[in-house]
Amino acid sequence: MGAGRDHRDADQTAVAASRTALTRHRRPAGTRPGHGNRERAPITERALSAQPPPGLDDTGASPRGMPSAVEMPPTAGPSRPSRKETAVRWLAPGLLILFALGVWEVWVRVTRTPRWLLPPPSAVARTLVDDRALLLHHAGVTLGEVLLGFGLALAADVLLAVLIDASEVVARAVYPLVIASQTVPVVALAPLLLIWFGYGLLPKVLVTALIGFFPVVVNTVDGLRAVDRDVLDLLRALGAGRWTRFRLAKLPAALPFVFSGARVAVAVCVIGAVFGELVGSSAGLGYLMTRAAAQFLTARVVASVVLLSAIGIGLFGLVALAERLLLPWRRYVAGEEMGERR
Repeated sequence: MGAGRDHRDADQTAVAASRTALTRHRRPAGTRPGHGNRERAPITERALSAQPPPGLDDTGASPRGMPSAVEMPPTAGPSRPSRKETAVRWLAPGLLILFALGVWEVWVRVTRTPRWLLPPPSAVARTLVDDRALLLHHAGVTLGEVLLGFGLALAADVLLAVLIDASEVVARAVYPLVIASQTVPVVALAPLLLIWFGYGLLPKVLVTALIGFFPVVVNTVDGLRAVDRDVLDLLRALGAGRWTRFRLAKLPAALPFVFSGARVAVAVCVIGAVFGELVGSSAGLGYLMTRAAAQFLTARVVASVVLLSAIGIGLFGLVALAERLLLPWRRYVAGEEMGERR
């Protein structure tokens, strides 16, 4: 009996020794029994909720120099250009023009170039003031021809582009002819139009429309074909007809392309009007330039060129303004592009 009790006591002592060794093996490094160090408690959800978020101290405020998520400003849209940037954008070309005019004026006076050969800018400005009634009369005739020709070209181009996009047969038959039409110089067609329609307003308008025809129709066709196919499939799945798909998907996608072509067309239409007037007319800046060149009134010729340039720039700006008013979302797209470039 004594031997059995001694054997059980030895077994209990061995079990206790093994537990003590296992506890020492599981204790983290750096802790010693009897030195007052406590083992780390396991991290629970309650412990995590009690800790402050990153970037904040115990009171909930962010330390100095460290941004807080609450203090971050909201993301804004594309910023508009500042007044300084706008002033620089307009001031740089203005200064360049003034510098070129100054060099021109000094060169003519220093070299004593005859005014019938190269008039100085001061003589051109004097002609613009003294002959303003004559110049404005002929400028009004040219402006009317440009507007009529541009309107005719715009209406015909949009209608033709819609037909090309709507019918594959029309696209295969007409679109190659539209491209091939640019191989024929419009200047060569002006005398024929003069023979067929006389010296009235119609041949000038037709020449102007032919000049501005190509940019609008090509850009409009590209815009109609650039519509998102997923949008068309969605509208078709919802039961939308062809007119509804055109009104809701194709037309909004094509309008930026139409205005891009219109900006180019309205500028070159001024050239078309002058072509028609040079061939045969009784009024207009082209007619006035021909008469002034025959009389060696070079300052009047240069003044007519200045007015033609002003007409082209003004019409370009009006088309850009119309695009800005009719397509307001284009401003935000342009602002985002400018922000990415910066």
